[in-house]
Amino acid sequence: MAKPKRVGHLVLNVKNLDVSTKFYTDILGFDIALQRTTGTFLTCGKIHHDLALFQAPEGAMPVTEGQLGLNHFAVQVEDLDDLKEIYAELKNSGATMDHNTDHGMTSSIYFFDPDGNKIEFFCNNTDTAREGLDLMRSPERINKELVLD
Repeated sequence: MAKPKRVGHLVLNVKNLDVSTKFYTDILGFDIALQRTTGTFLTCGKIHHDLALFQAPEGAMPVTEGQLGLNHFAVQVEDLDDLKEIYAELKNSGATMDHNTDHGMTSSIYFFDPDGNKIEFFCNNTDTAREGLDLMRSPERINKELVLD
């Protein structure tokens, strides 16, 4: 059986394309690859697009936490210093924060975008992917609160 190579990109329907585009670029640091009246294609700078925002139709149902569908999506940053910088930017912007967790193999902050989509920004705490996978599978691994303030 063929195996997936990687998750290619994520597309979110948003209530207000301008507000969401500003949040994802000005606060989270994505770059615009292509802007259209109906959608914005965003990139981390390495491929054509990593994330797209599409204008939802008028009257679309809001995101409801805990319901069927997307729980959250995760974006990797280079290191803990970058994670702390984004955390401070989110707090200064008034973004709704959820929680911060030291998963052992990663350090993560969780927050919500303007439409209520939960996002995780994380950095790896191990030197190799193999070390991270081994730690993930370890029965001794426990999640702990990550204090960034």
